Amino acid sequence: MVMRIECRRQAMADATSLDEDEAFDMANLSEARTGVPGVIYISTRVARHGPRVKYYGRPGGDQPSFSVSIGENPEVLANSLPERVLNRLSPRVIEWVRLNQAALLDFWNNGDRWMDEEVTRFKESLAKAP
Repeated sequence: MVMRIECRRQAMADATSLDEDEAFDMANLSEARTGVPGVIYISTRVARHGPRVKYYGRPGGDQPSFSVSIGENPEVLANSLPERVLNRLSPRVIEWVRLNQAALLDFWNNGDRWMDEEVTRFKESLAKAP
């Protein structure tokens, strides 16, 4: 499932406030797609930070999570889950990101211009974690 999300943010410049809409696409990927128990959230470019995925035990932005960078050497960037959960699952998420680095970066940088069929092909091309 891919949804178009409209995020609102305010920019202050010379005491003038400008509203900007930032559109991005996202998907919650299940264990059936990733091989990792839980949910891996992916999105297209978000101006607030660099390329990353988020892991959740179950879907929902209000759930505890950890973030992993998308790059040659993926690493945990932030965590709100218990340490034991992080220690058990972060190696699997990191390995999944490593396996899919090129595709995830392509989605991050270009996915907001893809049609549904391209997004479906992208998701179907993702390798599962061992």
